[in-house]
Amino acid sequence: MGSSFTAPKPQRPRKRTRLLYERRISLYSFLVALPALLVSGVVVWMEPWSTESRVGVIFAELFVWWLLALALQEQTTRPLQTLANVIGSLREEDFSFRARNAVPEDALGELSLEVNALADMLSDQKVRAIEATALLQRVVDEIDAPLFAFDLSGTLRLINPAGEHLLRQTRGRMLGRGAAEFGLQPCLTAPNESLVEIGPAGSQARWLLRRSSFRQHGVPHTLVVLSDVSRALREEERRAWQRLIRVLGHELSNSLAPIKSIAGSLSSRVSSTAMDAEVRTDLQRGLEIIEARSASLHRFLEAYRRLAQMPPPVLRDVRIAPLIERAAGLETRIKVCVQPGPDVAFRADPDQLEQMLINLVRNAADAVLEVTGATASQSGQQVASSNGVVVRWDADLKDVTLAIEDEGPGLMNPANVFTPFYTTKPSGSGVGLVLSRQIAEAHGGTIEINNRLGSRGCLVKVVLPRSPASPAESRSQL
Repeated sequence: MGSSFTAPKPQRPRKRTRLLYERRISLYSFLVALPALLVSGVVVWMEPWSTESRVGVIFAELFVWWLLALALQEQTTRPLQTLANVIGSLREEDFSFRARNAVPEDALGELSLEVNALADMLSDQKVRAIEATALLQRVVDEIDAPLFAFDLSGTLRLINPAGEHLLRQTRGRMLGRGAAEFGLQPCLTAPNESLVEIGPAGSQARWLLRRSSFRQHGVPHTLVVLSDVSRALREEERRAWQRLIRVLGHELSNSLAPIKSIAGSLSSRVSSTAMDAEVRTDLQRGLEIIEARSASLHRFLEAYRRLAQMPPPVLRDVRIAPLIERAAGLETRIKVCVQPGPDVAFRADPDQLEQMLINLVRNAADAVLEVTGATASQSGQQVASSNGVVVRWDADLKDVTLAIEDEGPGLMNPANVFTPFYTTKPSGSGVGLVLSRQIAEAHGGTIEINNRLGSRGCLVKVVLPRSPASPAESRSQL
């Protein structure tokens, strides 16, 4: 015979019921008054009154006791309810409520005073926190250095306007997305205080990475600050090139001058010496080559000497429109289209700025001639090309922006465009673009050269401040 056994269900412990505070006050009031009510009831009942009178008096006493109990309950619980509401508003960060009857030398008043003091303190702390947060946000927005914050998963949680400008993206599109989507992975993987390259391809910018950690709501975050050291590194690089150029220029000039002189003397002696005509022709050709190459190398060194010895800019008020039109008018091989812009004036060295514009327009024209062919230019005619080179400019309250576009073949190696001695032209010296950047940075500006997006050719963008710092201040900042 089978049997079934069902285990008894465990019984939950009974929850002790506790009277509400208001009910306990009423109960204590009744218990306190109970002896007096009993004595009064016995005394009233022993009086020679009618039953109706006795009952009426007893009910009157009970009614008075009930009113007194209600008043006691009101006086006891209402201040506590008020304090509870005040503390609840403090918990919800609403500091507009205050406790009543906050008077000293009173137990309940002292409690109200302390609650009100706590509310004042929390309100002051909240105001200070809001002001500190606003100040911190203002400082972060005004910092020129790009600033990023990432959580543990590498998601971007904070970016300042300098970071938006670096990545050319808006804050709304970037926040909440991964670092790898915007090329910021080196910020999390590269060693701290190392040099990284971040930004659009070919930007030539190098950044010093500083990384630290902080916590927000208990969650670890990574703070990344990038410092642009490109200009400082280029200044050190420029000084090294200048020292090298001075040494090489001195030594080579001392050797080239006698070589050129001796070659000229030997050439004149060969022409007056009796010898075989074929031998004389070969000797003269060889000496002419030596003399020509010596002169060419001397001109090459002189160009680099000018680069190494460029003086600081002499700033004065300059109108941009005539300067651009004059520089564009010097290019006669190809039509240069100058698009009109705002006629603004700013502080600059007009001679250096004009030399920079001449170099940039000439490079753009050379690029167009590589595509259209040099036949017309060699014959002295202007090459007909629709908007082959376009120069335009714009200005705002802080900067003047120049743009030079060409329809040439574009850049094959954008990373080397500002490298001294580097050139793709058969007769180039590799000085023009280096000198142009040196002039722009001496004015406190920047210059960028990139291939045009969606079309053929290059875009040169020069940004110059309308009120640059003095040359001494610029060197001290570097």
